[in-house]
Amino acid sequence: MGTIGITCLLIILVNVIVSFKGFRDEAFFNRYAFDVDGIILYKQYDRLISSGFLHANKMHLFFNMLALFFFSTSLDYVLSNAAFLAVFFMSLVGGSLLSLFLHRHHGDYTAIGASGAVSGIIFAAIALEPGIHVGLLFLPFRVPGWLFGICYVLYSIYGIRSQRDNIGHDAHLGGAMVGMVTALFFQPLAMVYNYSTILLILVPGIFFIYMVIRHPHLLLVDNLYFKRHHKGDLTIDDKYNSARVIREQEIDGLLEKIHKNGLRSLTKKERKTLEDNSKL
Repeated sequence: MGTIGITCLLIILVNVIVSFKGFRDEAFFNRYAFDVDGIILYKQYDRLISSGFLHANKMHLFFNMLALFFFSTSLDYVLSNAAFLAVFFMSLVGGSLLSLFLHRHHGDYTAIGASGAVSGIIFAAIALEPGIHVGLLFLPFRVPGWLFGICYVLYSIYGIRSQRDNIGHDAHLGGAMVGMVTALFFQPLAMVYNYSTILLILVPGIFFIYMVIRHPHLLLVDNLYFKRHHKGDLTIDDKYNSARVIREQEIDGLLEKIHKNGLRSLTKKERKTLEDNSKL
């Protein structure tokens, strides 16, 4: 096992430790998960990275770490240890930033998982290893990397547009594109010997991201996300969780105000809000 393999195992170890801490400690989980309001309103930018080390459950953690390990081994002889770390963290942040942009008006949107970073590692391997084949779970055959990459990008684009499931397609796509570009920065010769695969994957992915940034209305479709967030369709749990999150964020803001400016800076209404909350 090369240095990248050892580094990968260390990343997996950190993921396991942080994820299990999140499984047991809800406050820890909520503080470090990807949360739009937490990032935009409270400037908790560490969430862009920390969310990549939290997972929903053991199965989510297992499959992400399994994919990370297998694809990392194929990069052992084509990237330096520093380059591998750059691909991992750039992909993680890239996926988080795309999610933040697409959900910037959905204050209650949250996400967790290393999928953006793992996608970046997978697509770095596809870019730098022309003959790579990808094995799919429960299928007795492997598909060429270029075919997997194209299907993955198209499926991610469809998933972002339709939002028919709870998968973070935006983080996957953002991580994949950033991971591939970062890998090419360290190994630009790959554009010469693997240009067709790289262009077939990068062009539709980057074009879609560009169109979404320039024309955000492209995402305004009648999808599951908007249906679930329409007030008339909220379940009792949705309403309770939404109210709880709003209340907690309001209290956090008041406590931060006290910390910076003192108790006297609060208005009568704000003091009453604190008093009412202390009785809950």
